[in-house]
Amino acid sequence: MKTTIQFITTVICSISIISCKSQAVGLVADGAELNQISNKYSFTEGPASDKNGNVYFTDQPNDKIIKWNEADNTLSIFKEPAGRANGLYFDHNGNLLAAADDKNELWRINSNGIVDTLITNFEGKKLNGPNDIWVDLQGGIYFTDPYYQRPYWERTTAEIEEKNVYYISPDLKKITVAATDLVQPNGIIGTPDGKTLYVADIGDQKTYSYTIQNNGTLTNRTLFTDMGSDGMTIDNKGNIYLTGEGVTIFNPKGEKIHHIPINEEWTANVTFGGKNQNILFITAKGSVYTLKMNVRGVRYND
Repeated sequence: MKTTIQFITTVICSISIISCKSQAVGLVADGAELNQISNKYSFTEGPASDKNGNVYFTDQPNDKIIKWNEADNTLSIFKEPAGRANGLYFDHNGNLLAAADDKNELWRINSNGIVDTLITNFEGKKLNGPNDIWVDLQGGIYFTDPYYQRPYWERTTAEIEEKNVYYISPDLKKITVAATDLVQPNGIIGTPDGKTLYVADIGDQKTYSYTIQNNGTLTNRTLFTDMGSDGMTIDNKGNIYLTGEGVTIFNPKGEKIHHIPINEEWTANVTFGGKNQNILFITAKGSVYTLKMNVRGVRYND
């Protein structure tokens, strides 16, 4: 009897291991290899895909926003100077939102590069430094606001003591604190159904999930995983991609299922791009990389 139980247990464990391994291996396209597009930058950040699959990213120290053209795999300058932009995200009208770190503002940039400054302060106090952005189904904007002292700032302390996540209403007339009690909120991404928001607290090495209410408020804060992240994204299977040491992928239950090693000191951010939204675009130190995937991004669903 004991031998039979041991055998069954071994078989079950083996099946489980194979299943997990298959799930992990199945994320990356067969035979796909990490492709370094360029290594000529200082610190790349904030990748965001437009509806055509082109990816815009920042070279923050050099004050540039660069465009990767998916069709011919070329790079070009979209905007310079660029407000020391960090995180980027496209709104529903095709405008590029930018966390403009130079003066701690949130920008909206049209296709011609013309800037409309959406926010400069909160309740009369200068923001800490908008970092990453996500737009909900109604067009409301969530952004993280940690504090990282910059050499180009005149100030040396924050005017707002808390490091919060903020929400700008869809009509852009009201800004509220959406999430607080965080050390250094950084990466942020929501699910395509608009019901769940993930926020990475890189200062506390934790990532949380929140339930999004109809009015944009966040409830039901839940620990997703004991890992923080600089930037993050989500695929059509609901897997969450965290950055830092390479790219680490968690399933919707918060279980680690795969790791993509990157031969760089730091991986800052990640998104899906390409015509079919199946190209993982990775910003890491002075480089940008692509990797073909079997899963795809969820920003532009049919």
